[in-house]
Amino acid sequence: MTTDRPETTSRRSMVARLSATFAGAAFLAACGAEAEPAKAPAAPTAAAKAEPTKAPAAAPPTAPAPAATGAVAITGPFEGEAKTLTGAGATFPAALYSKYFNEYNKLTKVEVNYQSIGSGGGIKAISDQTADFGATDSPMTDAQLKEAKGGEILHIPMALGAVVATYNIPGLETTKLKFTGETLAAIFLGTITKWNDPKIAADNAGVKLPAEDIVSIHRSDGSGTSFVFTDYLSAVSAEWKTKVGASTTVNWPGGVGGKGNEGVAGEVKQTPFSIGYVELIYAVQNKLGVGLIKNKAGQFVEPNLAGVTGAAAAAAGKVAPDLRVSIVDQDGAATYPISSFTWILAYKQMTDAAKATALTRLLWWGTHEAQKFNGDLGYAPLPAEIVTKGEAMIKSITGAGKPAFPGK
Repeated sequence: MTTDRPETTSRRSMVARLSATFAGAAFLAACGAEAEPAKAPAAPTAAAKAEPTKAPAAAPPTAPAPAATGAVAITGPFEGEAKTLTGAGATFPAALYSKYFNEYNKLTKVEVNYQSIGSGGGIKAISDQTADFGATDSPMTDAQLKEAKGGEILHIPMALGAVVATYNIPGLETTKLKFTGETLAAIFLGTITKWNDPKIAADNAGVKLPAEDIVSIHRSDGSGTSFVFTDYLSAVSAEWKTKVGASTTVNWPGGVGGKGNEGVAGEVKQTPFSIGYVELIYAVQNKLGVGLIKNKAGQFVEPNLAGVTGAAAAAAGKVAPDLRVSIVDQDGAATYPISSFTWILAYKQMTDAAKATALTRLLWWGTHEAQKFNGDLGYAPLPAEIVTKGEAMIKSITGAGKPAFPGK
């Protein structure tokens, strides 16, 4: 049993008036690709020197169209901006950020050093001012925001993604197993212990399930991916909500811990009869089984870009101004129920003007031009209304008391 102490999670209202859902094909079609797993650096690594994570080569997905780029465009270096930035946090978008920061360095010569250490680490880094920006898939709580040393912190959405149930069952490598939320909760609670349990078998008629013990794999570090997964389990299972709850770190009733999305994927890959949860790209790149999850409408759905964007659209009308949101377990026949935004965390009032300029330009580019990279790496681009709200946040950032974003 892990001994991580649960954090008190404050949830704001859900996503609002998002634009119509984008068309997108299932990303799981790419499962046969030859790409190697994306690995987070052990220490900050210059994105300019790292090869960007490749999307699977076979049958690339048709991504939803990125939000339209505004009149402002980042086209090259800017005199007076800092030439290096440091960030830390979520492993959920690490594959995407590797691509972003590599491409941005080519364009502007700004080197972005990102340490993929988990959302908990990203929240701590920005709160303690040991990094220029943080990254998280779990919105900061009210208490965490109050404790931040540098004042008000902004949550700027960068992409949408799916957390998937991934498994390693010899002989069923290509079988798409079906899971209800209640079944997943029971597996990770330890009340379902065998793969041929009647509850699993009932949802997988015709599949010869082995009479083997289930080995559950979870995150050992503070994790936004864990938050999204446990937030979903809390939404669908009263027992899970009461006994475990939703947080970046919880007291897991049992199982094996792995560090980062890549650590969980690695543990699942090397452990027969195991099951874990990761961001979609990590399962695809490791050629692991990916489950279909029963959504609120009663449909078993694959994690795909359209389903993730549909989950955001289904939460329309309930957004909080600060964009701290949850989009798990939404209505809609095609929505994927374990979906989330991922955010970059930035101080509204920065003391270093050069870094403030560099960071606002990076954020602007990331929420505009860079959105074209999302689909090929298994992430959905931002809806237009979220981009607009992000623009206002970016423009509100100051450096040494003056507006930081130069408008180009």
